[in-house]
Amino acid sequence: MSTTYLETTKNVYKEAAENPQVGLCCTTTPIWQLPGLDIPVRMQQMNYGCGSTVHPRDLVNNPRILYVGVGGGMELLQFAYFSRQLNGVVGVDVVDEMLQASRDNFVEAERKNSWFRSEFVDLRKGDALNLPVEDSSIDVAAQNCLFNIFKHEELKLALEEMYRVLKPRGRLVMSDPTCEQDIPENLREDERLRALCLSGSLPLCDYIKMITDAGFGTVEIRAKRPYRILDSKNYDTKEMLFIESVEVCAIKDPMPADGPCVFTGKTAIYFGNEECFDDEKGHVLLPNQPLSVCDKTAAALAALNREDIYISGSTWFYDGGGCC
Repeated sequence: MSTTYLETTKNVYKEAAENPQVGLCCTTTPIWQLPGLDIPVRMQQMNYGCGSTVHPRDLVNNPRILYVGVGGGMELLQFAYFSRQLNGVVGVDVVDEMLQASRDNFVEAERKNSWFRSEFVDLRKGDALNLPVEDSSIDVAAQNCLFNIFKHEELKLALEEMYRVLKPRGRLVMSDPTCEQDIPENLREDERLRALCLSGSLPLCDYIKMITDAGFGTVEIRAKRPYRILDSKNYDTKEMLFIESVEVCAIKDPMPADGPCVFTGKTAIYFGNEECFDDEKGHVLLPNQPLSVCDKTAAALAALNREDIYISGSTWFYDGGGCC
């Protein structure tokens, strides 16, 4: 399979490193406002992502963090806020100019943030398909609007690499565009459009399957938002294509015998007259106490056909506290 599109991607982001391009990607998540964190303007201009991978609940106890595709260093700085230690954050990028842009931006970040030291971040030249990182050495790995660029075989390798470097129960946090419509083949093969994080978008169910096929036993859908439109006036497509951005956390849990636990924001509510409802599979529902459930548990509860259990649809938002 040809991988020439990866060279096109390198050239796009070489240019974006040398000349910041506001709007190259359009993040759909507000930048974190944290006490004592002052993000340089140039970092914000080089925020080439479609969401956020920085979630404080993932970042307790000084985790060792890996971020692949460094951009201008903004999320590296945000991660370092939670891991203020020598080389606590590892940043990997294949584009020399992007690594240098991050180094330069860190100098300004040090001036603006008394707590920050560039030594908190270990910048490494490397490829997402062959990470320069030791096995089982990372607590939290992240990528923002990178993996959707990859075609199937490269995406498979990238996910396997993330799985390899994570510790048991480590977390892979990602933000990528998705599209439920069929993207025309001519757009999928447009190397620049793929590099711009648009034409490689997969349906969410396919995206999740790629993640679970890599071995991740738990997947959380944390946010899903409108992102971009590809219309027939500006792109070679007969129909308007609606692209969303999704924020996902995949956990390196053992794979359950009955398949992965995928949380898409479903909730179960028991409203019967008993003290509780126990499905004898580890799920106890208290009267009128909503419980977040994975899709697998939601289906099993729905199959009971009880009149006193309500199962909501997917909200595409999950923030922990669920059944598994």
